[in-house]
Amino acid sequence: MTVNGLDQRGRQGPSPLAGERIRPLSRWQIEDRLEELGDLYAQTSGGDPRAWNQDRRLFLRALAVEVQRPGFALLVAERGVLREPPGAGVVLTGCAYGFPVRAHGPWWRGLDGYLPRDLLRLAASGKLFAISGLLVHSEVRTQNQGRDWNLARRLQRRLLADHSAALTDRPAVLGVILVDRRDTVTLRALRSWGWRSVTADSKDAPPSTPCRALVVGP
Repeated sequence: MTVNGLDQRGRQGPSPLAGERIRPLSRWQIEDRLEELGDLYAQTSGGDPRAWNQDRRLFLRALAVEVQRPGFALLVAERGVLREPPGAGVVLTGCAYGFPVRAHGPWWRGLDGYLPRDLLRLAASGKLFAISGLLVHSEVRTQNQGRDWNLARRLQRRLLADHSAALTDRPAVLGVILVDRRDTVTLRALRSWGWRSVTADSKDAPPSTPCRALVVGP
């Protein structure tokens, strides 16, 4: 990620907003760039490089299912680079995707054990959006997490804004994500990007849940 700060020689670095372009991909464009998306997942997963091929296949298989959901949206962050032979090109530096939560369906049935009822009601009007994937490099997780121009913050904010723009009267949209309770690294990163934990109403919550629900937005 390009950061707005001093480099090791004390010089001012380029603006992060100028260095990263965020744009949506259509389903057909996603199909054309599956190889790049798989590579991005492998590079940002933080796992053992020896397991990248298997992890990459599992990611692409899961993405193929996600793409079929109604209202699915995927954003990529791109940065221009110089390549050999000489010429301009772009590389993926980040990706975020998700879909609106419907009042009926697998996600609804799963969320009723995690979210309070007042938030669940947002699904009926399209104001609840599940961000099911957020791929960024490690420096985005550890540097300048609270800045508005942090790439993860920009991606999640743009996903919600784009969905809001598609709704009548452009209402505020709440983002939701479920994370394995044992995945403390991801939980810590999400909280640094403005996500907050929520819990279901006491009478609706099961005795124990494998995941933690977090929301971002109003």
